[in-house]
Amino acid sequence: MRTNRAQQEEVQLIESPLKEKRALFNSLISVGSFNEFVEHIFWLTEHKKSSYVCFANVHMLMEAYQDKEFNRILNNADVATPDGGPLSKLFKLFYGKRQERVAGMDLLPCLLREAAERGKSVFFYGSTDHVLEAVLRRAKQELPHLKVSGYFSPPFRKLTHIEDTGITNMINKANPDLVFVALGCPKQERWMAEHKGRINACMLGVGQAYLTYAGLEKRLPKWARDLSLEWTYRLWQEPGRLWKRYLITNSKFLLLLVKLLFQQQSEKRMHWGK
Repeated sequence: MRTNRAQQEEVQLIESPLKEKRALFNSLISVGSFNEFVEHIFWLTEHKKSSYVCFANVHMLMEAYQDKEFNRILNNADVATPDGGPLSKLFKLFYGKRQERVAGMDLLPCLLREAAERGKSVFFYGSTDHVLEAVLRRAKQELPHLKVSGYFSPPFRKLTHIEDTGITNMINKANPDLVFVALGCPKQERWMAEHKGRINACMLGVGQAYLTYAGLEKRLPKWARDLSLEWTYRLWQEPGRLWKRYLITNSKFLLLLVKLLFQQQSEKRMHWGK
């Protein structure tokens, strides 16, 4: 006969669609199908008063590798999706299993549709008033039944304690189920971690997804995304701001990947030699 504890653990597994994370470099990334990520996020709205979701790409993975505090923030996320195409490929390289890409640009419109169908409310935080207005315009046109509990574009500077408290109270008063956060990496991830336990909702750091959803920025066709070429498109759009990030970050990523693959092969040879 099973104990009550065993029964409770079984219920937990059934209720929570995402059951594990796996290590990529120093960071823990959630694994599962696209639909399991969707279901788990809504599971969080029902079962956790406050939670946050990170969308991990190469930039975030390397930020975490070089910054222990930021890595702690990423690893403590309730969900860390494999947002970038290279991360999905890393699962195949290191674990021999295919992992579907779960990008914020794909998940945002899906979650909004699901929120409208499930009667969940949403709050848009971050970016500019111009972008937020464009996001709201599309959401209202396509999803007239979506409950938008509020939106706010914070100042592009460090907030005072009084300002931060006021914003936190404003969001909680609006009582959303999902709070979409667009402040850019790593600022939005730090903000969500700082507000876990303070903002009573599931926070999602969607970054650039606002722009593509609003139609203010085009997205590459699927064939190009499957080849992990989105970074080249973003570099073409903002060369002055992004050239150093991609040159340095991508180079470090490739060097680290080669090093880890070499170590992996060396360990296999040592194992076979025993």
